[in-house]
Amino acid sequence: MSEIINNREQQTTTTNKRQAILKQIFKDLHAGKNVKEVKAHFDAFIGKITIDEISQLQHDFGDLSVEEMHRLHAKHTEIFKGAIEEVEKMNKPEEQPGHPIHTFKLENNELENLVNNQLKVHLDQFELEDSQENVLSLLEDINLLLDIDKHYSRKENLIFPYLETYGIYGPTNNMWRINDFIRDAIKDARKKLASYNGDKHAVIEVINFVIQEVITMIYREENILFPMALNNFTEDEWVKIARESDEIGYCLIAPTEVWKPERHALDEKAISEGYIKMETGLLSLKQLELLLNHLPVDITFIDQDDVVRYFSHGKERIFARTKAVIGRTVQNCHPPRSVHVVEELLADFKAGRKDTEDFWIKFRDKYVYIRYFAVRDENGVYIGTLEFTQNINPIKAIEGEKRIMS
Repeated sequence: MSEIINNREQQTTTTNKRQAILKQIFKDLHAGKNVKEVKAHFDAFIGKITIDEISQLQHDFGDLSVEEMHRLHAKHTEIFKGAIEEVEKMNKPEEQPGHPIHTFKLENNELENLVNNQLKVHLDQFELEDSQENVLSLLEDINLLLDIDKHYSRKENLIFPYLETYGIYGPTNNMWRINDFIRDAIKDARKKLASYNGDKHAVIEVINFVIQEVITMIYREENILFPMALNNFTEDEWVKIARESDEIGYCLIAPTEVWKPERHALDEKAISEGYIKMETGLLSLKQLELLLNHLPVDITFIDQDDVVRYFSHGKERIFARTKAVIGRTVQNCHPPRSVHVVEELLADFKAGRKDTEDFWIKFRDKYVYIRYFAVRDENGVYIGTLEFTQNINPIKAIEGEKRIMS
């Protein structure tokens, strides 16, 4: 027994030492120490690193510039390359068609093909001659690359929430920012090509940036993010992710099969027929859900702790929502760059400074009216916020009167 205890103590001591060395290595890296020196130190004292160890390294990037964020992520990638231990699994469901990771990897293959075999080739031709034909070829490639938004959106809205439930916040805080930088760069390239004015250098610079970051992100996903998720998620969680993926959509390709795991323990109970007695009526749970889903608006409710508790699921949602957001803080359901707006709104509601706030935006072919209401009980105590979203194009088009049925 004493040998077992001693072995456990030694293992704990070794683990703590490794974590201390890793933390110091990344402090040195962030402080600007030469990356080759840091890499040599890493190779000498760490050698190989596991996905679990990476997930335990919590880096607070704070309010960094785009340039600083990219500098640090590039250095992290350089340190990790070739050092991540692969975990052997007897059964690999992620290799089965239709599994979310299988689909993500298929998309990455398509993205690599698009970037390496089309975009790079057309960029070389453009560098030699910025003819209209070469500009249009690049524009066509960039328009295809815009589809990457669906790949990133599934990652942000389906993978990140479950990682958070396991106490892993690095991808949400940092990878989402990099995703946004890539999205912005692709849109910038599209804008420069669509209204090309002869600034050849600017086009080459932004497209080279896009190529580098897309390829680097694929490496981060396949060597860090996906193994991290596979090491933690249950079969039931992967089934839920697979089912939710259709709502967001796919990048360049779509899965040809529905994933059917060998053992699926999801409980497929029908909605309970129990009744809810309210002040102005009595409804079954099924009636209430159907009623809410038939409203010609999208509604979402977050509680007093900023946790998403409910959203309606009508036939045509304006903004994508997945069940993975349930139980997630609303701040982590928004890109980092817009979180401050959410925080300010909720602070006003909680302090009683406001009861409502309205926004209206053009979104694709819709004119969207977004309303927020502070929900308070009979004593005026704040219990949450209701988001109410509606396409008001049909309303704005109304003229005259209608007094008979169609």
